[in-house]
Amino acid sequence: MFAAIWKPYSAGRKEVITAAGAAEGYLYFVIKGIQRVYYFDDQGREATLVFMYPPSFGGVVDSLLLGQPSRYYYETLTPSEFLRAPVSELQTLMAERPQISEMVRLGVTQTLSGILERLVEVQCFSSEDKFRNLLRRSPHILQLVPHKYLANYLGIDATNFSKLLNKIKI
Repeated sequence: MFAAIWKPYSAGRKEVITAAGAAEGYLYFVIKGIQRVYYFDDQGREATLVFMYPPSFGGVVDSLLLGQPSRYYYETLTPSEFLRAPVSELQTLMAERPQISEMVRLGVTQTLSGILERLVEVQCFSSEDKFRNLLRRSPHILQLVPHKYLANYLGIDATNFSKLLNKIKI
């Protein structure tokens, strides 16, 4: 039953899949490509919150689960291929099948744990420590994501990111 709700979907490079103000209608599973979720404020500043790449789930999960308009954008950085499940069908299955609901709850709990860890890094760690932790968690990310987005994700200037890249042995 769970497998039956997933359908193929593809998107081109730099395509906004979910825009701020729209409710997330799908849960995505990334098969190919790189995406990011970011926030855009009223002063024109961006904050990259998270990257997605295979094999992982994607989308604006709080909007999906709460049924509220998103405050964030879900954008492809490269051409991307997904499986996606409509939120209405996912919610029906979660109501009918406790095992599916439990699986989603565990996934959301792990995501929350990662977000809390990231909040500590953002608030307490130096730029160098944030960079080292990123490489520890995802050593392959330097080859996947353009450096300007990684610098934004870490909350550091692109010039300082380049200096860190040259300073720290990978």
